[in-house]
Amino acid sequence: MTKQDLVNAIATEAGVTKKAAGDMLASLLKNVTKSLKKGETVTITGFGTFRVSARRARVGVNPRNPGQKIKIPAMKLPAFKAGKSLKDAVR
Repeated sequence: MTKQDLVNAIATEAGVTKKAAGDMLASLLKNVTKSLKKGETVTITGFGTFRVSARRARVGVNPRNPGQKIKIPAMKLPAFKAGKSLKDAVR
């Protein structure tokens, strides 16, 4: 399912225009992103939890030159944990 498919489904189920559905989806994504940037956790009951995960710095191998070691810096990554309702629906 693409973003446009999702917009169409929201518009149909909510009985709103595709423009309004697109604006709703854009607002949801913007607010989730803004909260994650602040380091906050976003929980949507019945769906799942978005959070920021930290990855430690480590030493890796350069794929172009396997004999060369490279330093991979520490970074923050978005993570998602599915809620029970979503897990049960997929199973």
